[in-house]
Amino acid sequence: MTTTDAPATTLDQTAFALEWEDWHRAHEARRADPEGLLAVTAVHWLDQTPRRLDGVPGVWSTGDDGPVVELSADEELEQDGVRIIHRHAFGPIAERAGVTVRSGDVVIEVARRGGQDIVRPRDPAHPYLARFRGTPTYAPDPRWVAHGRFRPFGSPREVTVGSAAEGLQHVYAAPGEVEFELGGEVFRLIAFNGHAPGTLTVLFTDATSGLTTYAANRSLDIAAPDAAGALTLDFNRAVNLPCAYTDHATCPLPPAENRLTVGIEAGEQTPLQRHRA
Repeated sequence: MTTTDAPATTLDQTAFALEWEDWHRAHEARRADPEGLLAVTAVHWLDQTPRRLDGVPGVWSTGDDGPVVELSADEELEQDGVRIIHRHAFGPIAERAGVTVRSGDVVIEVARRGGQDIVRPRDPAHPYLARFRGTPTYAPDPRWVAHGRFRPFGSPREVTVGSAAEGLQHVYAAPGEVEFELGGEVFRLIAFNGHAPGTLTVLFTDATSGLTTYAANRSLDIAAPDAAGALTLDFNRAVNLPCAYTDHATCPLPPAENRLTVGIEAGEQTPLQRHRA
């Protein structure tokens, strides 16, 4: 490397790190939202037996009409600015979908996970949320940016994976695999559809899992591949799922095929704090 080459390389490294820091700061801010998953105080699994739930008004059950709440004369909830009183049936809720209602400052998530209806209150005054001081990470390093290719299946495959919640399973439609190279070795990961159309998400573990990174899973979002299937995996942006922070999460575990033998020393590490049920 010549003397004139050095400043350009340094600037590239600096710009890469600054861009990563801006991204991670925004990601942590969303994670610590006062109504986000770090504010969850409990997860209640509904069945046909009506019962009261800690921190939530009403008597709750579920059945053919989906989740149902029976409110006494001095109780009410609010959904999209509309008061809910007496008996309210939410109707069947689709898998991985949900609605939110309010009781004062507390947001109550009514959702379906792994084929079961749940109620999760989120309290902005939750002490765990107040104690949250961020997530440790590896220093951003361009060597953990891998270029690869999306290899679609002939048709989407149903993939069943475990869950951070004991006894629960999740089923996802996987559109294909992501193939990439690291350190001269080729790897493949089963990919699921991302949040935005065309994007992908991979769940994985690696040789750092349970040592410096969270044991159960990490997640990486991947921008939509180009017309030829080419894509980029920036493992510096590998993040923890909510189950790394709280026992009140139902996060999916990676498919067995997504257990990498190499250590991915990039992205988020094991949180320093955890809310245990």
